[in-house]
Amino acid sequence: MSSLAIYPGSFDPVTCGHMDLVHRARKIFPRLVVAVAINIKKQSMFTVEERVEMLRGALKDMDGVEVDSFSGLLVDYAQKKGATIIIRGLRALSDFENEFQMAHMNRRLAPNLETFFMMTSQEHFYVSSQTVKEVAHFNGDISGLVPDVVLERLREKNSNFQSME
Repeated sequence: MSSLAIYPGSFDPVTCGHMDLVHRARKIFPRLVVAVAINIKKQSMFTVEERVEMLRGALKDMDGVEVDSFSGLLVDYAQKKGATIIIRGLRALSDFENEFQMAHMNRRLAPNLETFFMMTSQEHFYVSSQTVKEVAHFNGDISGLVPDVVLERLREKNSNFQSME
């Protein structure tokens, strides 16, 4: 049995809720890959390279954690990495239906792959990347919702956007 788990997501941008799951998952699994999914159907605020860079900055002091990116099927990536566990976070009941379907499809495609669901901590259940981007766009206070490295990048993006209007 592999001790490697993968926590996939778009992380556009990474939030303190994501970071909380990484820290908690790392207590359970000795090795963890935080994998930025390349989704050509999604319009992202940050490039894949920027998201990987921000995650590496936010996780730089954490042993046993690797940051990577992938495209294609998650199950193929997991098998290539030698992982047998997929970490998925659940904020609310609304997340469950989609995650449930994905977990079963992944299980059908790769029976050796288990999905490990983790509930988001109480202080982060209302935080999503989308909400953070919206609040930041209107110059709302997002401190404490994202790691400092992300806060800085969001402020840069927002000031660049504001100057173009």
